[in-house]
Amino acid sequence: MDYLDTLRGWVEPWVSTVLEWMREPAFYGQIGIVLAALLLARIAAPIIVRKTPGLKDEPVEGRFLYIRRLLFQGRDLVRPFLAVALLGAGIQAADGALGSSWLIRAAQSLSLAFLLYSAIQRFIANPLLRSAGTWVGVPAAVLWAFGWLDDTLLWLDSVAIAVGNIRLSALFLIKGAIAGAFFFWLGRHSNDYGQKVINRQESIDPPTRELFSKLFEIALFALIVILLMQVLGLDLTALAIFGGALGVGLGFGLQQIASNFISGIILLLERSMGAGDYIELDDGRAGILSKINMRSSVLKTFDGKEIMVPNEKFITTRFINWTRDDPSQRFEVGFFVPYGTDLARVRDVVDAAVASDPRVLTDPEPPQTEIRRFGEYRIAFAVTFWVRGLDDGPNRFSSDISFLIWQALGAADIPMSAKPMGPRPGAGGGEDEDRDDRREKAG
Repeated sequence: MDYLDTLRGWVEPWVSTVLEWMREPAFYGQIGIVLAALLLARIAAPIIVRKTPGLKDEPVEGRFLYIRRLLFQGRDLVRPFLAVALLGAGIQAADGALGSSWLIRAAQSLSLAFLLYSAIQRFIANPLLRSAGTWVGVPAAVLWAFGWLDDTLLWLDSVAIAVGNIRLSALFLIKGAIAGAFFFWLGRHSNDYGQKVINRQESIDPPTRELFSKLFEIALFALIVILLMQVLGLDLTALAIFGGALGVGLGFGLQQIASNFISGIILLLERSMGAGDYIELDDGRAGILSKINMRSSVLKTFDGKEIMVPNEKFITTRFINWTRDDPSQRFEVGFFVPYGTDLARVRDVVDAAVASDPRVLTDPEPPQTEIRRFGEYRIAFAVTFWVRGLDDGPNRFSSDISFLIWQALGAADIPMSAKPMGPRPGAGGGEDEDRDDRREKAG
C-alpha cells in the first residue's frame, strides 16, 4: 500500500495539471500551431530540395567542391530545420495571440534535438564520436532546451567519491571520457595527416623523414595530454608527480620498453638502417625493413610473414644490412663437369652466357667462372656475378643463371655431371659415391 500511495501522490499532480491544460483554449491553439508547423515543414522541404541546385544534384566539379558536397549531404536536414524555424515563428504568434507558448517551446526543443541527431548521423562517420554525440550531445541539448541542464550538472557533480585528496565525481569522469575520446581522435587523425606531409618531402632522405615522423608523433601526443589536463582542470604540476612515478616504474618493470624506445631513436639518428633495407638478423631470419616503430621494427619476409623485432636487438646484436649504401650484390652459382672436359672452353662458354643476361653487371667486375675444387669423380665450378637487387622475392637471379648455364653447356656439347661419372685419371676406384658428394659439399 505504501508504494501505491507514493505512486498516487506522484501521478495525481500531473493528472490535475493535464486536465487544467485541457480546459484552456490556448492549449488547443498551441497544438494547432505545432501540427501546422510540422505539416508545413513536411510539405515545403521536398520542394526546397528540388528547387535548390546545390541540394538537387550532387556536385562533381567546380569551385568550393568540398563545401558544396557537404551542403548536398545535408539536404536531409532541411525538414527538421524548417520545423525549428516555423515553430520559432509560432512561438512569437502564440505569445501575442494566446498569451502562452510553453507547448510550442517544448516542441521546438524536441525538434532542435532531432535536428542535432540527424546532423550527427549524417556528418560524423567515426563510430566513437557518433555514439558520443548521440548518447551525450543529444540528451545534453534536450536538457538545455528545457532548462534542466544546470540542475543535472549539479546533481552529477554531487555524485562523487574521495580518494585521498582527489575527488572523483560522475561529472568529472564523463567530462574526462568525452574530452579524452575527442582529443585522442583528433590526435590520431592529425598524426596521420602529419605523417603524410612529412613522407611527401622528397628532398629529405628516408631515415631523416622517419626520425621527424617519430618526433612529431611524440610531441603531438604530449601536447594532447597537456590539453586534456587543462580541460579537466588538473594542475600541471601533477606531471612532475607522474614523471617521478614513471621513473620508478621504468626502474623496476619498464626497462625493456624504455630500452627499445631509446634504441629506436638511436637507429633513426645513426641511420644504420632504414625503410626498404634488406636486413638479416644474427639468428638467420631476414626480411625487408618496412617500418621502425617506437618499440619494435617490422621485417617483412618474401613469403608474406612479418617479423616484429625489438629495437634493442639491433643495438646489442649483430645484423647484416644487405642494401644500406649499395643495392648491388654478388651471387654465385655452382655446377659440375666430368673429367676430360675442356676447362678453358667451359669458362668461356659460361662467362658469355651469364654476361648475356641484361641484369648482370660489369661493374665492379664481369662474370667470372672459377674452378672450386677437384673431386674424386668430377670437377666443381662456380660462376660469380654482380646484380642490382636481392636473389629472392621478385628476383630469381640464381635460378635464371642456372638455366642459362644449362642451355649454354648443352648447346656447346659440354656435359654437366650431376652424379659421379667415374674416377679421375690416376685415382683409385671403389670409393663410395656418397663420400665424393659429401666432400664436395664440405669444400
